[in-house]
Amino acid sequence: MRDLGSCISEYAAQVSDPSCHSYAIVNNSCINPSLVPSIQNAVTCLYRTILSTQKQVDIRVTWSKNSVSQGLSINFGNDSSSSFKLNTNSGLFRKKKGSKSFEHNNDSKIEVFWDLSAAKYQTGPVPIDGYYVLITVDSELGLTLGDMAEEASLKKLKNGTQIAKFNLISRQEHFSGNTLYSTKAKFCDSGTAHDILIRCSGEDEGLKHPVLSVCIDKKTVIRVKRLQWNFRGNQTIFLDGLLVDLMWDVHDWFFNPSSGYAVFMFRTRTGMDSSRLWLEEKNLQKDQEKVEFSLFIYACRCP
Repeated sequence: MRDLGSCISEYAAQVSDPSCHSYAIVNNSCINPSLVPSIQNAVTCLYRTILSTQKQVDIRVTWSKNSVSQGLSINFGNDSSSSFKLNTNSGLFRKKKGSKSFEHNNDSKIEVFWDLSAAKYQTGPVPIDGYYVLITVDSELGLTLGDMAEEASLKKLKNGTQIAKFNLISRQEHFSGNTLYSTKAKFCDSGTAHDILIRCSGEDEGLKHPVLSVCIDKKTVIRVKRLQWNFRGNQTIFLDGLLVDLMWDVHDWFFNPSSGYAVFMFRTRTGMDSSRLWLEEKNLQKDQEKVEFSLFIYACRCP
């Protein structure tokens, strides 16, 4: 599969607003009741933590699930030795609740506190409630996850523990199953969670050629006909007052079906200049207060 950025010049960017009536559709046009949504196999979230000393630490949290196991892994920066792994469906209760400390880059002390003993799940690998994960970096609270995190921080951490600033930078989701992929995503801290649905209709539904549809909050934002020839492209949409670039690459669905994934990418940006699509903006590099968000979806079609 080619690099996503190399496809930019082949397609003209379009800008659309999913709230416009021209893009609105009824619910059952987007979701066929006969199709069962695909299953999430893994979700990876990248968080950027900035300590009071202005030291920056990237924390990568991965939740995974397959037919035999379910787990959580946490990595810090590019140091493979600074990692935490947990099998969350283990029969050993002690593995679902506890703490661990270790050094990162020989100059930072990391502590991880977790309790997944009462975590509740739906079909995916990420718990929906009943859990917490706390991470401290150099005695500062660097990341909190779960609905029980606030209560746990009061019990586990010392009074007056400083809270570092952290942001969700990107989210990657791996799916497998049929050609109906659904998820939720927030594109900014002040925004709302949006329902995202990606569907590939084919000959089994009476169509002569495959059609790709992407719906956000039950409204179609793109519809690509003759998908086998238009397997790469991009479009820009408005969400929460932001420009969100959407790119798709489903080449391997058609030409490498045995092992290939389709890739969908959503990324926020500023400005109306379409020539900046997928390129880093110099102004954003200078302003750390502005944080872009990206969502990657890797989708595998099972026979």
